[in-house]
Amino acid sequence: MALSKPAFLNHLKLLVRTHHHPIRPAVISLRHLSFATPEDAAAERRRRKRRLRIEPPLNALRSNTQSQPRPTPTPNQNPNAPKIPEHVSVLTGKRLELHNRILKLIRENDLQEAVLLTRHSVYSNCKPTIFTCNAVMNACLRQSKYADLLNLHRFITQAAIAANIVSYNLIINTYMDCRKIDTALEHYKQLIDNAPFEPNTTTFRIIVKGLVDNDKLEKALEIKDDMLSKGFEADPTVYYHLMTGQAKNENPDGIFNLYEELKEKLGGFVHDGVVYGSVTKAYFLKGMEKEAMECYEEALREESKIRMSAMAYNSLLDALSKNGKFDIALKLFDRMLQEHNPPILLRVNLGSYNLMVDGYCAEKRFDEAINTFNQMGKTRCHPDTLSFNNLIEQLCNNGMLAKAEELYNTMNEKQVTPDEYTFVVLMDTCFQENRPDDAAAYFKTMIESKLRPNLTVYNRLMDGLIKVGKVDEAKSFFDMMVPKLKMDDESYKFIMKALFDIKKHDEVLEMIGRMLREEPLEFSDELQVFVREELKKEDREDDLVKLMADIEREKAEVAAKEAEEAEKAKASVTSVYSNFLPLKLKGDGENGNGGNDGGERVVDGEVKVKVKVEEEEEDDVSGEKASA
Repeated sequence: MALSKPAFLNHLKLLVRTHHHPIRPAVISLRHLSFATPEDAAAERRRRKRRLRIEPPLNALRSNTQSQPRPTPTPNQNPNAPKIPEHVSVLTGKRLELHNRILKLIRENDLQEAVLLTRHSVYSNCKPTIFTCNAVMNACLRQSKYADLLNLHRFITQAAIAANIVSYNLIINTYMDCRKIDTALEHYKQLIDNAPFEPNTTTFRIIVKGLVDNDKLEKALEIKDDMLSKGFEADPTVYYHLMTGQAKNENPDGIFNLYEELKEKLGGFVHDGVVYGSVTKAYFLKGMEKEAMECYEEALREESKIRMSAMAYNSLLDALSKNGKFDIALKLFDRMLQEHNPPILLRVNLGSYNLMVDGYCAEKRFDEAINTFNQMGKTRCHPDTLSFNNLIEQLCNNGMLAKAEELYNTMNEKQVTPDEYTFVVLMDTCFQENRPDDAAAYFKTMIESKLRPNLTVYNRLMDGLIKVGKVDEAKSFFDMMVPKLKMDDESYKFIMKALFDIKKHDEVLEMIGRMLREEPLEFSDELQVFVREELKKEDREDDLVKLMADIEREKAEVAAKEAEEAEKAKASVTSVYSNFLPLKLKGDGENGNGGNDGGERVVDGEVKVKVKVEEEEEDDVSGEKASA
């Protein structure tokens, strides 16, 4: 059917509206967006990098003054000013993972690995925080590894890890324990004068306790006054340490004066029970037993306002057990065990067990002392090396070496490392019990454990072995310890005298020969006179003269041989240089320049070598020849 013209136009409009044909995009070759080969792409990347190094992008040079305010100029800071320590908020992410890893090593008693990991991490991508370093140093302090602690502290100081107050407290505590009072006080002065923070109460507790333990009570009283002058509140623990010093000096009036001063500073009443044990002890010192027990009962009655901690209980235990009231101390210890509910309530600690062990041993009840010591783990308390040494020494002093050795054998099971004192006590007791072989074995174990006995301990070993006629064993230990200890004349005389007595003069001469070859200064004039006198008894004085002459001749021969080898080495070097000389060293060169054609020339009898290595000069020479 034919359509009229208007109908046909309407039909076309409808088709246009309903059928839109999309415009086909222009085909772009991928060759224009990539490179022909990977090598071309790499070359283009290198070209762009070089261009960026030479011509930085414009946006890097354009200052964004609208979005960022102009910084205000700050005054120049002193580069020598102490660094502010890090805040605990930095202990996150990888640094927190490192911290937890090191804490795990400490809990597993792998302190050496914890120290090494801390040192290796200092210059790694994950630098440890001062809190991690303090945790490791605190573990070293607990195990009395003072050298490791000080080495680690020196290392982190050189690595610019800023110390905080805990770091200062650990260092001061270390030097106090090592009886280096002056060094500890120097660090305290440095803290006061230079540190960007103030000392805390723990600082004064550590210093006062260290001074009291080292019989420096007057200086401790000065530190207490210094604490008060700096605006610190009177601390009962500081006063407790001072009262302990007064008790050591058997000065009960000094204890009462400190107690009255503390009450006045705290408003008339002391709520901390740590001082009441010292007050009880002061009453015992004055012979006022009734008043002492009243003070004890006042501190422990149920409606009392006095707060009793493990340290406060221990002060009462000490006062009772050392003044004939050990039965009452036992009842108090049972009460402490019943109230002990870690980690909510801590009524018993390692000091509590040490006091009870001492009390049992004073009463000659050693089996009960050992049982109490072994039950320590039930209250989440763990013995340390000092606790073992304390009980081992008391058992040895009371003729119970077998039980002391049983206790020593359990140290490894409880992951406690014996120290020099442990082995020395056992060694001395074995000598007293006529067991020299076992004594020598303990000394050898001490050396194999990489411990460092001093010269006094070594001399006691030698004396014990020689007294029972074991001179050969003593000589073997002497040879072992010579590289480790700085022997004095008396030590040499002792072993030499023992060898002379059993007619082993040749071994003495061999020993002297080794001294003259390795350490000639150790063979002093005094020692030489002693040896001459002993050899004279056997008409062998000439042997020493001949030995010394032979060694002098040996040294001269060695010196001459070294000089000869030096001459040979010099001659060989000269021959090596001569092999590199050209055929013509003198006369005219081939190019008519007197032999100086870029090769060698002779000046004042010495061969001077000149080598041309510049490619541009060679090209120029070749070009000139070509033009000619």
